[in-house]
Amino acid sequence: MTGTGVEITGESAGRHRLPIRTLFAASAGNALEWFDWTIYATFSIYFASAFFPGDLAQINTFATYALAFFFRPLGGMIIGRFADLRGRKPAMIFTITLMAGGSVMIGVLPSYDQIGWGAPLLLLLARIAQGLSLGGEVSNASAYLAEVAPPERRGRYSSFFYISTGTAVLIASVLGFLLARSLTTSQLESWGWRLPFLLGGVLGLVALWLRRTLDETEQFRSNASAARRVHRPLLTTLRQHPKAVGQLVGFTMLSTLCYYTFFSALTPFAVNARGADDVDVFLALSIATALFVALQYPMGALSDRVGRRPQLLVWSAATAVLVVPLSSFVQPGLLNLLLVFCVGLGLYTAMTSIAPAVMSELFPTSLRGLGIGAWYNLTVAVFGGTAPLLITALSAAGLSTAFFGYVATAAVVTFLVVWRLPETSGTHLR
Repeated sequence: MTGTGVEITGESAGRHRLPIRTLFAASAGNALEWFDWTIYATFSIYFASAFFPGDLAQINTFATYALAFFFRPLGGMIIGRFADLRGRKPAMIFTITLMAGGSVMIGVLPSYDQIGWGAPLLLLLARIAQGLSLGGEVSNASAYLAEVAPPERRGRYSSFFYISTGTAVLIASVLGFLLARSLTTSQLESWGWRLPFLLGGVLGLVALWLRRTLDETEQFRSNASAARRVHRPLLTTLRQHPKAVGQLVGFTMLSTLCYYTFFSALTPFAVNARGADDVDVFLALSIATALFVALQYPMGALSDRVGRRPQLLVWSAATAVLVVPLSSFVQPGLLNLLLVFCVGLGLYTAMTSIAPAVMSELFPTSLRGLGIGAWYNLTVAVFGGTAPLLITALSAAGLSTAFFGYVATAAVVTFLVVWRLPETSGTHLR
């Protein structure tokens, strides 16, 4: 494996050279994908009225957010199949180009006052492009990290996926904090919200250059001919791997609800529904996200020692018990917000640190990109894409607690699914 490495001593494998350059190149592109995706929700409190008129501007902005999610399964199927046939590297280069282009497009779009309903239509087109991109990105970056990892260290390698994701979200939240402190609300609503989207386009060029240095995985090269022999691949995942599909949907349901609750939906909810100060919200989210990033590698290493299943059981059980009580602390005050974000995201690392490993271990290499891309993204579209819209609508109806009860119910379902999940730590990929 190429790339500058760092020697790490392990009990089972002696000295192991962690391929820092390879992991950073794969993860840097993923970081940009999630930066561009996250800033839409994070800065929606400022730009909603620029694209939609009237009192329903925020809800319409989140409806656009939700609609774009339903193009993620399509992107997962098309780009995932492309990756299974042509390689992980070209697929990841394509997704980064599409995501960065969508970000720049949003950053320069004229407002509703300038071109009328053409503004939200163009916004929707940009979000559709990003939805297609992210649908392919998750499956291919996950497969790449799992396929380049030694079996006994797959948890550690997989942790880099959400190290990059968390870093991207941290940059987005810190940027929100700095802009909220340095610009007035009128400036943010007028032009300040455009800066993060334009920055995403610039970072896209850097990520594209980094990804061009990646080598294709040996797993793909050894199984490319097998992938070409698969006919009706999506149907094949259901016929030959129905249990894997069900398990993927089962734990992804809660995972995506946790992600979009804590990283996206709680920001406008805390400001608009609970009266929290936007600066306090961004600061609390930034601190909690730093904790989230810091815990990824230790949790990935822990899964290589104790297994994937115990971590997932603890995460789902604790979420079921704690998420509703935590919601009562979403109130004005930095300490309240810190408690909510740190506990929620700290627990979530038990899942995110090993998500690429767990998903990749469910499917054979010839179907891995498509299997993850289609069913993961369909689940995310149904549960994650609707989360900000649902919490906003329930809050407007005075039923905000109902949303957190919904997350707790999903956690119970996930716990039951994980209970029957076979342990795959240390096994070879199929």
